[in-house]
Amino acid sequence: MASISNLFVDSGSDYSNIITVASSTGTALDLTSYTVKSQLRKSYGSSTAYAFTASVYDATAGKIRLQLAADASSAIPEGRYLYDIEITNTGTSAKTRVLEGIVTVTPEITKI
Repeated sequence: MASISNLFVDSGSDYSNIITVASSTGTALDLTSYTVKSQLRKSYGSSTAYAFTASVYDATAGKIRLQLAADASSAIPEGRYLYDIEITNTGTSAKTRVLEGIVTVTPEITKI
């Protein structure tokens, strides 16, 4: 079962977050042979998705980096979204959802 964590993104700003993935024993999961994907959507059934740039940041420490460039965050309308992070084992093709939650995108005020 995935862990739950809510995120906050400021529209028009660069966003970066480092997340540590732990095994069932609580130790960092070695992500050496994994890829990462993450999207946010307005609802579970929404056909419109916005993708985080997701990557393994420090494989042996179980760290994943989620990023949005300023132009990508400003393209997302303000509001609440659902997101998740999935890792895929490149050897077995097994997918695991490791994190999910709500993303709140706050509007940009300064537009200069």
